[in-house]
Amino acid sequence: MAETGNMGDYQKQAGCTPIFQPELEEQSHFHHSYSSEASKPPKHHQEDYSTWDIIKATQYGIFERCRELVEAGYDVRQPDKENVALLHWAAINNRVDLVRYYISKGAIVDQLGGDLNSTPLHWATRQGHLTMVVLLMKYGADPSLLDGEGCSCVHLAAQFQHTAIVAYLIAKGLDVDMMDQNGMTPLMWASYRTYGMDPTRLLLTFNATVNLGDKFHKNTALHWAVLAANTNVINLLLDVGANVDAQNVKGESPLDLAKQRKNAWITTRLQEVRQARGLDSPSFLHRFRSNKSVRQKVMLGTPFLVVWLIGLIADLNIESWIIKGALYVGVWVLVQFLSKVFFDHSMHSALPLGIYLGTKFWMYITWFVWLWPGINSISIQLPFMLNTLGLLYNFGKSWKSDPGVIKASEEQKKKTIVELAEGGSLDLSIFCSTCLIRKPVRSKHCAVCNRCIAKFDHHCPWVGNCVGAGNHRYFVGYLFFLLCMICWVIYGSVTFWDLHCHTSYHLDGFWTYLPQIASCSPWIFWMFLNSLFHIAWVTVLLMCQLYQVFVGDLL
Repeated sequence: MAETGNMGDYQKQAGCTPIFQPELEEQSHFHHSYSSEASKPPKHHQEDYSTWDIIKATQYGIFERCRELVEAGYDVRQPDKENVALLHWAAINNRVDLVRYYISKGAIVDQLGGDLNSTPLHWATRQGHLTMVVLLMKYGADPSLLDGEGCSCVHLAAQFQHTAIVAYLIAKGLDVDMMDQNGMTPLMWASYRTYGMDPTRLLLTFNATVNLGDKFHKNTALHWAVLAANTNVINLLLDVGANVDAQNVKGESPLDLAKQRKNAWITTRLQEVRQARGLDSPSFLHRFRSNKSVRQKVMLGTPFLVVWLIGLIADLNIESWIIKGALYVGVWVLVQFLSKVFFDHSMHSALPLGIYLGTKFWMYITWFVWLWPGINSISIQLPFMLNTLGLLYNFGKSWKSDPGVIKASEEQKKKTIVELAEGGSLDLSIFCSTCLIRKPVRSKHCAVCNRCIAKFDHHCPWVGNCVGAGNHRYFVGYLFFLLCMICWVIYGSVTFWDLHCHTSYHLDGFWTYLPQIASCSPWIFWMFLNSLFHIAWVTVLLMCQLYQVFVGDLL
């Protein structure tokens, strides 16, 4: 395989091409073997198949005609003029009964044939016939054999996005990092040829080696994904730590390839990852950026700082709004700096949690420092403290408890795959290609947490966790106590304005009252606005949750 530098040459060299070229289909009788109508004879034929040869009868699954010809002396091992055996035709058209019959009559399970010198198992794999793959392997077909282009069945399944077949072959013992004749692994093929994420997810769950290079180009899976502009797979590879600086035989990194192809999105994404890993940072920042825990703490802590600074600047005893405006610009510059230096694309879900924690922290500070002294009633203070205990307990449980993660050992995963495949029910609607488990009813794979959750409700950014079977009751309790807490802050704010601010709501109306309370205590007004924001989503979400609980009990 010669080394090349352009995309067209990569495609010519890297591909195991289909058995039949699409442009030849209408010029050949092979067209019917690929057509959706191949499962039944053409309508213009009568029911008399006595004139059909055994090849055509096999393609269309006319069992009686095939048996008649075999019993009359036709050798099932005999290839046709295209060097294709009957077992190939039966396999590619998913004729299960004919495959069993031909093997019982002496057909060679791993007989080579066709232009690509492939086995029937190769043909069935290309077409995605899992049932046929299972059957042929039960009869001893070897999935590790290479076809004329040097590909085994697992490489073909990865190329053509037949995720269920990839899962079955690996569960039956094939090496997840098995190399084809060109040194390509299934992960490399999935990264280069398939734009759906399922095959790549599955291979990564089986611990495929991410940073392995192929034999000739020394391209990693990330190189191949960049060459194909496969953005979905690029994100998956980066999330599991793919090396953005890995160099191929020409000394090119994935970022170099993205720049050569002038792909702005991929270039930006790879640069973001380099920055997140501290590779492009000044030396004094590198130590902090390379620490994921530090980056996460900065993302969680930034909302605390921003909420305080906004209220502090508004509360400053400065008449000039120009000066305050300049200070707000400074806050914006600070946020941009922190975002660029420390924020990690893979941890953006931490921001809503930080906003929740930051606003609630300052609401409690506001209550105890500003609002508490003006409310002397024990009937207000005691329920507020009890409500706080309930909020902290339910929030902690919602945040840190197991939401119902469905777990399985690697041995159990492989056993499940084999059982489902051989039972004819290895369907991605009931099987998770990431977690490699049979999904129970009402379970779902969470794209944020990257795990399957029993009785999945949703992933809540405000608690930084999924809501499922293990923590749903705590989540409903959290919403209830949070709603009560916000109501108390709103009540305390209104009481504060009545006691400490000169207002004329009853005389001048709402629009005069508004600037009066805002200028009286900008900090209290800022906390009041935060309370209004949070009470909106909390009320809606609590109503939805209670409705679901009520309807679920009725059903």
